[in-house]
This record gives sequence, structure tokens and C-alpha cells, in this order.
Amino acid sequence: MAEISVVIPFYNRISWLMSAIKSVQEQTFKDFEIILIDDGSTENTSCIFELDDARIKYFKQQNKGASAARNLGIEKSTSKYIAFLDADDIFLPDKLEVQLQFFNEHKDASMVHTSYIRANEDLEALET
Repeated sequence: MAEISVVIPFYNRISWLMSAIKSVQEQTFKDFEIILIDDGSTENTSCIFELDDARIKYFKQQNKGASAARNLGIEKSTSKYIAFLDADDIFLPDKLEVQLQFFNEHKDASMVHTSYIRANEDLEALET
């Protein structure tokens, strides 16, 4: 069982999804599973099945919206902790490690969150 489940709900936007997946695969912390919830995409998703990573689990549902997709991701999770990632976002490389370290140092914490950096399509930071 992985320490962290990263739930990524998506509807189309496959090229952005691949960037999101890559950002999880490149984490400094490696004990995770990626749970992809396809919310009824109409685009070709075959590239997902070409990813050679046993940590990736794919589930498809009829289009019910992001909240229903997240809920299915929670149901499919096998981990103690769950992290959500939208398909059009990416994680910084040490996000999971930093958050898990916080949990380990603060046993009474039930959830953590981080700030974010708004960026353009070239990943150049925008003012917030």
C-alpha cells in the first residue's frame, strides 16, 4: 500500500493531464499511487495506457463533474493520505515530501495545504 494517493480527476485536456502526471512521477517522495479518474472524456486517452508506471491506476465514469470524480478517487484510494491534483495543474517537485513531513511532525493535523504559484502556459510565474 502506498503512503499517499494522488487523485487526478480529468475531462479531456489530455496534454495538460500528461504534464500533471509527470509532475507527480518526478516527486522527491516516491511512495505514492496515482489515481486517474476519467470523467467521461471524449478525447482519445490511449496515451495514458502507454505510461509504464505500475503506480498509475485508471478509472472511467460517465461525466458527473469534478466533485463526483474526486469522490470516486477517494473510494479507489488505498493510502493513508490523499492529495488532489487538477489535470491542468502541476506539483512542485518536493510537494508530497514537505506535506508528509509536516504530518509526521504534527500528529494532531488532519489536513494540510500549500500555497500556489500562478503561471502561464510556459510555466513563467505570474503576479498574484
